[in-house]
Amino acid sequence: MKTAFVIFLAVTSLTHAVHAELKTNIEYGTAGREILRLDANVPDGTGPFPVILAVHGGGWSRGDKTGTGDFAPALQALTANHFTWFSIDYRLAPTNHWPDCFDDVQTAIRWAKAHAAEYKGDPNRIALLGYSAGGHLVCLAATLARPDTRVQAVVGLAPPTDLVADAKHRGGVGKWSSMRNLLGRDSMDEETLKLLRQMSPTAHVKPGLPPFLLMQGDSDKTIMPLFTRNFAAELKDNQVPCELYFLKGPGHRIADWEKFDPSWQQRLADWLNQTLVVKK
Repeated sequence: MKTAFVIFLAVTSLTHAVHAELKTNIEYGTAGREILRLDANVPDGTGPFPVILAVHGGGWSRGDKTGTGDFAPALQALTANHFTWFSIDYRLAPTNHWPDCFDDVQTAIRWAKAHAAEYKGDPNRIALLGYSAGGHLVCLAATLARPDTRVQAVVGLAPPTDLVADAKHRGGVGKWSSMRNLLGRDSMDEETLKLLRQMSPTAHVKPGLPPFLLMQGDSDKTIMPLFTRNFAAELKDNQVPCELYFLKGPGHRIADWEKFDPSWQQRLADWLNQTLVVKK
């Protein structure tokens, strides 16, 4: 593993200040000639702390692990509440097509399980957290998990969960630039529909999945709240614990959510703490 540099930071978001160590550019895998990297937050204290594997958004084609911009509020909430977290980079479209980004998330889960203790984390208490496209990736990873990628909780922040319905709502893959870039195709033929179904978390819901928290602005115009409601209903129909929380007023960008609901970050952290509690 390589650590490019180590910095110490004080987080003053939410209700209190905390100190944590941020380690950057740690190698978690390789894909061809590309090195996959993540950043790690190590809380002050002895631990072991619950572990969050964080996956940024950006339409599968933008964004990065640093948490600048839209993803920053989520990482700030995790830091302020003493979680060990790993925020990953993954291969982006259009240079890379499906399922490269999904494969990278699965690689990162395996790495987190193997290395959590090195960062004061508990490998038996791991949650996935993803925003937008990252939310899609973590929800799919949870629904398709095998023993080596199974985790204990999942958080989707405005996640696309039904790509067939989403594509039809947008007028087809050809009019959905992010999906067109991800798939490298623009036709809504039967082959594409089959692939979209396979990529949709809602198509793989079954009993025995870990608990889910789904959070979204009720004025989201990018991901229809109806699709998130339908996914939550499917989870509950399969006896999967699911908390669905719609913020009143905001749209898709979580960077704007605090203006409408200052409590959302703490609600996120509280749910994670309650769900990842040490079982005696």
